[in-house]
Parts: sequence; structure tokens; C-alpha cells
Amino acid sequence: MQLLSLEETRNALPFPALLEALDEGFRAECTSPLRHHHFMENANGAADVLLLMPAWQNAGWGGVKIVNVHPGNADLGLPAISSSYILFDRKTGQHKLILDGGELTARRTAAASALAAKRIARPDSSHLLVVGSGRVAANIPHAYRAALPIETVSVWNRTAANAERLAENLRAEGIDAKPVDDLERAVGKADIISCATLSKEPVVKGAWLKPGQHVDLIGSFTPQMREVDDEAVQRASVYIDTDHAKVESGDIAVPLQSGVIADADICGTLLDLCRDNRNPRKSDDEITLFKGVGTAIEDLAAAILAAKLVAGHRS
Repeated sequence: MQLLSLEETRNALPFPALLEALDEGFRAECTSPLRHHHFMENANGAADVLLLMPAWQNAGWGGVKIVNVHPGNADLGLPAISSSYILFDRKTGQHKLILDGGELTARRTAAASALAAKRIARPDSSHLLVVGSGRVAANIPHAYRAALPIETVSVWNRTAANAERLAENLRAEGIDAKPVDDLERAVGKADIISCATLSKEPVVKGAWLKPGQHVDLIGSFTPQMREVDDEAVQRASVYIDTDHAKVESGDIAVPLQSGVIADADICGTLLDLCRDNRNPRKSDDEITLFKGVGTAIEDLAAAILAAKLVAGHRS
């Protein structure tokens, strides 16, 4: 069994190949149970969380991501989240590869959003607005440039210094990026708006959206979190990565519960988009929206890619 460091995991998941791997992964026959949540109680009353995300093919590969969330680590000067991914041989059950779970998650999350945009955004989209400045946000421009002809990247964050830092890092990596301080104005100029925040209140307003734009929502992973308001969801043709988004994300769950949209208004899943292998846009003026909450299918597809590339480097 081989163990990949964070840097080795990153190098084993180049975005052009990763998008293709995710596309193939969604089209393949794969079992992906709901993620397991286990709460580990502590004497001080604050529970730690153990998450397990398994997936497996009928033949070939299987894997599981193990995530430990320990909020108390802040007092110890340690990260709150630790994660690893174990890839195993489906036939024998033997463990073949362990990857850095955090890096795998960040890259496959950005890649899944870019894959959706490749399917439903305008093919000529060239201006990307990133809302957020964290780990996933830093990967979004690279993933999108593997999917669409992105030439310009704008970055907005509630803390301006963080937006400036991310834009500077992206420029150092060869991307034409700049920080922006007026979010409404920035939304109006962008072809694609990609949100990767932990906001509990809508950040992007539907009234700001222009015909032909694509909205990508990454951050909301609980019913209490939202990155856009009801009007944005109402104005757009809505797609989701899996049906889990209907209950896990406030951006979809709340409008469904309130009747702003109905289940029939959701146009399809990422699996549908990959298997149909076509862009379903009705016109250049159509506003599209994709909401992803993550799925173990993406983890497994990424890990399989890494295993193939590692094996190729050894041979």
C-alpha cells in the first residue's frame, strides 16, 4: 500500500484529467450510500464528529473517506479537520492507496463544479467571479480553466485583505486575477459566479443576475446555510449534483420547503448531465444554477485517477 502526502495527492490530481475522471465516474455503475455521521461525546459537552463516505464499483475499485471534525483543536493550535481517503481493490478488499483527504476533497469539489459548468454554462464564458477566498476557492479558477475559456478572474470576500491575497496568489500562478470590493457590480460583469463561502445568509441576490449567467454554489452544506436568495433560485434553471442537495443545502431545501420552487423545477443531477453528454441550455439568455454538496462518487473517481497516475509514474 502506498501513502501520498498532501503535495503528492495534489500532483496526482491534475484538473484536466480530474474532470474527465469525474465525468467517467458519474457515468459508471457505482454504489454510494449516504454519508455516515457519528458524534463522539466529550466531558465538556462539545461533541467531535466522525464522518465516513464510502463508495464502490461492482468490479474494480472501492474506497472510503474518513473525516474527523474536532472543534476543540483550535485551543491546541491544530486544524479542526483531519481527513484521509483509503482506496481498496474491490475484488480482494486489499488497501492499495491512502491519499490526503483534505486535498482530494478540495480538488474534486472544484472539479465537480467546473464539470457542471462545462455541461450547462455558456461555452464562451470567459469571466469568472469567485466569491470566497478559502481552500476550495483557491482551486476554482484552475478547475474552471480546464473546462471553459476563462481569461479573467475576479475575487470577492467579506474580508478584503483575503480577496487581495488570493488574487495575488492566482497572478503568481499565471492567472489574470484581481480583487473586487463591490459584489453587486462584480456579479453584473461576470459570466460565471462561483460561491465557496460558509455563509448562513444569502450573499448573492437574484436581482443582480444578468441573462446568460451561470451560478455555481459550493459552500452551503446544511439547511441553515445559504449563498443565494429565493429570487436567484427562482430565476434560474436549477441543477444539483445528487438528490442529497435537496435536504442538505439551505439553497435548495428552503425554497423547496417554502414552495418557491417545486421538485419538478429541478432540471437534473450531475449524473444526468454526464450521461446525456450534451448542453441542455435552451438559449443564450438562460440563467443556470448548479448546487453541489459533494458525493463519495467524486472521491472514488479522484482516487482511482491518482492510483492510475501513480502506477504510471512507477512503471
